[in-house]
Amino acid sequence: MTSGNTERFIDLRSDTVTRPTAWMWEAMQTASLGDDTLEGDPTVRALEHLAAVMTGKEEAMFVVSGTMGNLIASLCHATRGGEAVIDAQAHMAKSEAGGMSRLAHLFPVLIPSVRGEMDLDQLAGALRPGFSRYGQPTAMVGVESTHNHSGGYVPSLAYLADVHALALRASVPVHMDGARIFNAAAALSVDVAQIAAHCESLTFCLSKGLSAPMGAMLAGSHAMIEQARTFRRMTGGGLRQAGIMAAAGKVALETMVTRLAEDNRRAQRLWTGLAAIDPQLVDAVPSNSNIVRLRVAEQRERNPKAWEAALAKHGVLARASGTATLRLVTHRHIGDDDIEETIAAVASIRDAFAASAAPLGGL
Repeated sequence: MTSGNTERFIDLRSDTVTRPTAWMWEAMQTASLGDDTLEGDPTVRALEHLAAVMTGKEEAMFVVSGTMGNLIASLCHATRGGEAVIDAQAHMAKSEAGGMSRLAHLFPVLIPSVRGEMDLDQLAGALRPGFSRYGQPTAMVGVESTHNHSGGYVPSLAYLADVHALALRASVPVHMDGARIFNAAAALSVDVAQIAAHCESLTFCLSKGLSAPMGAMLAGSHAMIEQARTFRRMTGGGLRQAGIMAAAGKVALETMVTRLAEDNRRAQRLWTGLAAIDPQLVDAVPSNSNIVRLRVAEQRERNPKAWEAALAKHGVLARASGTATLRLVTHRHIGDDDIEETIAAVASIRDAFAASAAPLGGL
């Protein structure tokens, strides 16, 4: 992928590589500012109001990252410690450095899941409304949409409703890690508030497909967010002229939400193209969001790191995920031609590996 002396890569490593739009840059330069830890920042407040309205929650709070938002939510729900019932593949369980346990003192109870949906019978059996001889009460249930480590699957509204109903019967709040909830809403053809209705609190990221340079939102009740502001300060998230970043986030919510369907569509085309090469290269069912998993062999030079290097030589950046897969994530800097070039690159690499002396193995 070269043009003159400039090499251009098709960067599918993550939607976090997105860059601010021209409107975002303009908003950042002209934002009204205040000290958000003193009298407050007017641009932050405007963003928080917009996020609350869009998610159907009473209030929202600007935080540095989705991980910080999930941690603060855990602190709010863990008034006396207890247990957090989450699925075994959740981002909160696998990718947040154990903050739920180390800082919120919540013991994770891991439930097996398929395509991002926990086994409901095991979930029901794990809920503990009070102290027992076996353990402490359940402080919260965690769900995730879209579900990162399953390959970007979008839990159904029916599933989320069932989880919420089980939790409510046990008087347990549900927190949603909605890092890519707007991609989920696009996949389900619903408003984000319809997804958020099935939880008491949720986080979502501004810095992924929405293309803002930084930040996430934590939304919930007025009482929860009032408490969350104290925990934000505790965890080092008290910002000064945060309106510079909040301005980009506000533009993201105003202008970038509807285009996420394009990212989902391109990911489905990528899945279809890879499946046409070999159905074993992809998950059996597409995720319908903006993530595609490329399944490769584990042995010797055919492992994900080898594929990662081979793709880079074709001008495609991907990221190894686990011992047998790579994760490909579409976003606004990826066009239709990029998808076709990626499919062609995978076909070429697969043929090259097939022609090598070692057997193709897992492919």
